[in-house]
Amino acid sequence: MTRPTRPARPESLPDETILRPHAEQTFAGELAALAAQDERERPPSWLLSPWSVVLYLLGGTLPDGTVISPKYVGPRRLVEVAVATLATDRALLLLGVPGTAKTWVSEHLAAAVSGDSTLLVQGTAGTAEEAIRYGWNYARLIAEGPSERALVESPVLRAMRDGKVARIEELTRIPADVQDSLITILSEKTLPVPELGSEVQARRGFTVIATANNRDKGVNELSSALRRRFNTVVLPLPDSAEAEVEIVTRRVEQLGTSLSLPAQDVELAEIRRVVTVFRELRSGRTEDGRTAVKSPSGTLSTAEAISVLTGGVALAAHFGDGVLRPHDVAAGILGAVVKDPTADAAVWSEYLETVVRERDGWADFYRACREFAG
Repeated sequence: MTRPTRPARPESLPDETILRPHAEQTFAGELAALAAQDERERPPSWLLSPWSVVLYLLGGTLPDGTVISPKYVGPRRLVEVAVATLATDRALLLLGVPGTAKTWVSEHLAAAVSGDSTLLVQGTAGTAEEAIRYGWNYARLIAEGPSERALVESPVLRAMRDGKVARIEELTRIPADVQDSLITILSEKTLPVPELGSEVQARRGFTVIATANNRDKGVNELSSALRRRFNTVVLPLPDSAEAEVEIVTRRVEQLGTSLSLPAQDVELAEIRRVVTVFRELRSGRTEDGRTAVKSPSGTLSTAEAISVLTGGVALAAHFGDGVLRPHDVAAGILGAVVKDPTADAAVWSEYLETVVRERDGWADFYRACREFAG
């Protein structure tokens, strides 16, 4: 029997098919506009001046009228400290609880400074030293012995060679002995390769941006020697409901566009309601400060609120009338809040009965959440 042939796979896909373009691809126009009008002094190998990097992250309008969209909503001084750190010989550690946009800020900083956010090491419990230093092509190693051709460069080593920013995500999830392989790189700006009797010296412009949090299980504390080589910037959760609503609204719109979701109607009131629930459960007190509530075991971060609303938008677009309603977000909220089926379920049930049920204008939301909570 003759099997049907599959259509040939195209050698390259159009940009529109990329699910999540890198920051330097998505915002290439903004970066080019900033570079064209940037007359301030730039550190060696930087695409933009520090002032323009801050403008790229926080948003604004250029003299020619070009609008730069904000990538991060938060204290300006924190962003300025982070950018100033990258202009020195110290590495940058972005610290914060999950969902405080550490990865997002790291990516955009690398894109604005180097024009390349892809030199990335993703930290896990299984990350080996080779991911930070270098490895070997064992077929070549056996055939030729140690040689430049057999060397497999890590993203950090490539950043050193090219004078760019290397990113290390979830640094505290990497085993402690592997973390410490960064010490020589950060202090001496060199990476010895004893097998070749040589070393790689970092070019000007090289630096490292790492992210970390201490709320997840499996955290490996940084050694004091390594911590001293980082300048730490703590990214806080949004300090006001308005700021968090702004962040969530913008990201839900961006994700809806990138995922090509059908046209939908997302009312600001529905976003504000989800943000209010997350903030109250996170803080252990209602917005008016009158009622104490129990907090669940999860972090209920801004990122989780974005996920809940994006899922709700997809439900409304594909299985509803395109209007985001309480029924579309109820299941997502339940999944975000109830991580522990026993303790968190009781916390959620009590919150529904003591807060949501009594709140004016929330009757439809209460019924939808009760339906999923069972």
